[in-house]
Amino acid sequence: MGLSGQDRRVIRLPVDPGLTCLRCLSPRRLRFEVEYGLERGTSANSFLFDAGSNSAGQNVPPVLVHPPGASFAAPYLEQLAALVPADAALKVVVGHVNPNRVALLRQLASRWPGLMLVASNAGARLIEELWNQQKPAAAPGEGAGSGSNADSSEGRASQPVSPPIPPLPTIDVVKHEACRNLAAGHRLCLIPVPTPRWPGALIAFEERTGLLMSGKFFAAHLCSEDFAEANRDSTEEDRRYFYDCLMAPMARQVESVVDRLDDLPIRTIAPGHGPAIAESWRSLLADYRRWGAAQGRANLSVALLYASAYGNTAAIADALAQGVARTGVRVESLNCEFAPAEQLLDTIRACDALLIGSPTLGGHAPTPIVSALGTVLAEGDRAKPVGVFGSFGWSGEAIDLLESKLRDGGFSFAFEPIRVKFSPDLATLRTLEETGTALGRSLISEQRRGQRRSAAGGLSDSLSNPAVQALGRVVGSLCVVTTRKGEGAAGLSGAMVASWVSQASFNPPGFTVAVAKDRSVESLLHVGDRFALNVLAAGREREPMKRFLRPFPPGADRFADLETQTSPGGQPLLPEALAWLEASVRQRMECGDHWLIYAQVEHGGLLDAKATTAVHQRRNGGSY
Repeated sequence: MGLSGQDRRVIRLPVDPGLTCLRCLSPRRLRFEVEYGLERGTSANSFLFDAGSNSAGQNVPPVLVHPPGASFAAPYLEQLAALVPADAALKVVVGHVNPNRVALLRQLASRWPGLMLVASNAGARLIEELWNQQKPAAAPGEGAGSGSNADSSEGRASQPVSPPIPPLPTIDVVKHEACRNLAAGHRLCLIPVPTPRWPGALIAFEERTGLLMSGKFFAAHLCSEDFAEANRDSTEEDRRYFYDCLMAPMARQVESVVDRLDDLPIRTIAPGHGPAIAESWRSLLADYRRWGAAQGRANLSVALLYASAYGNTAAIADALAQGVARTGVRVESLNCEFAPAEQLLDTIRACDALLIGSPTLGGHAPTPIVSALGTVLAEGDRAKPVGVFGSFGWSGEAIDLLESKLRDGGFSFAFEPIRVKFSPDLATLRTLEETGTALGRSLISEQRRGQRRSAAGGLSDSLSNPAVQALGRVVGSLCVVTTRKGEGAAGLSGAMVASWVSQASFNPPGFTVAVAKDRSVESLLHVGDRFALNVLAAGREREPMKRFLRPFPPGADRFADLETQTSPGGQPLLPEALAWLEASVRQRMECGDHWLIYAQVEHGGLLDAKATTAVHQRRNGGSY
């Protein structure tokens, strides 16, 4: 899904005298990565502090905080050149390092020869490693994926002629929190906040305005021209989705960052993506803690070990992690390039399953992965399942190495090794999420079998509880939720049997349906998405239930070899149903292990006016 230059633009948003936000806007989905799944476009925020004199009368250069990636290079450099003369000694604070951002930094260095970079210790190391690297080129006819892949391209099609790479600028390394006086009375504090996903993360806080430039933390992929959100409700789903995709696998480290920020006199949080949070940032910090609490309570965990040269292996890890986390199983994510040996060892020993992923660089696995593999072989529990994944350009020897060593070492595999050439596309991401979910479910099932064995076959306290038995007497109609999103090879579809369904409003007509968090269809039922509710007929419910209750392998088409009709909005309809409703999701409410989806009816019809609705009778409220 490539984007033309007209799809991307950069606007200036004044924040304070001498401080401007340069916001890059893309109204369409920019990349094929899991955190962009809501398809609401994106924005990238950077901040320019003007040159001038500081409080001590010293001349200070312009300071640019959090530049975007090279996907926005043309409009961004045009706006920046209008604000900063070419002979200025521009300082650039790099809060997030990957190949795409380094590509833009090289262009900055070419246009501003006096450029100086400011980065954390890990960030400086990554910049040095990436500065002279060129992206792998796609083979002729391969297509290398699906167009622009902004922050983490691995193997995208190369330019016909690559411009010369300028010398690496001087890097001012920030090892601990450091503050600098800037012009116009501004004072900028830089805080390293390393995490497995972003080891070089550096956030910036301006003391006079109370502006926290938080980078990836508290972000949301939304295309918005407004500097700040209207209210928390307007962006909560988007920020929660971003958290679930990228923050949940490292919830403990994220909570440590949130604790550290609590001491700052914040007035506004301006993340790297999406509108700022000006009125209710404290509730957002509380949400981050609340969202992470479920991860902390989980008594099962999956260790996710990886390295990622260009970001694609990390994208695979993100999708697997999101699928695992949907089941309530905790994910412990470790970047092997930066994880201390003791942390790696503790994670391997404590986990209930282990996934390890690697890119292939020059026909080999990176040294940190080889070292981590040695630790797994020496200390890993053979009774616990493992999984192998990775991305590659031409061969994939690193994945072969991981697979062969683990098989020869006596480990059992939770799934066949995952091999992704270049970048994962939409269909691959969906399959990866479902693979993670299947792993989480299998761990939970195994735990429950062990609990039943230890209970010697007796009824559990939960199922014998009179309240739980009474809850089971609440009946609902038997339905099948069906949905399709997108067209052709890029299209996604899903289906599930639903019995927790109820009308919720007369005007406008609407209903609610409860969807378990670990259902793969849940990812297609966000605000704005459409779906169909197929109401089953009594006496004819057996076949559709048999089909849609059976487990589907990851990536399987739920509608393969099935004749369906189509609603006005393009949703699949089951001919054997007695009635159907096409609706759009308007609200979502988190309810324990389910999401309650409220949808407004847009179309509907009766297929059999004489039939009666099939209902679901249960003996207890502890299961379906």
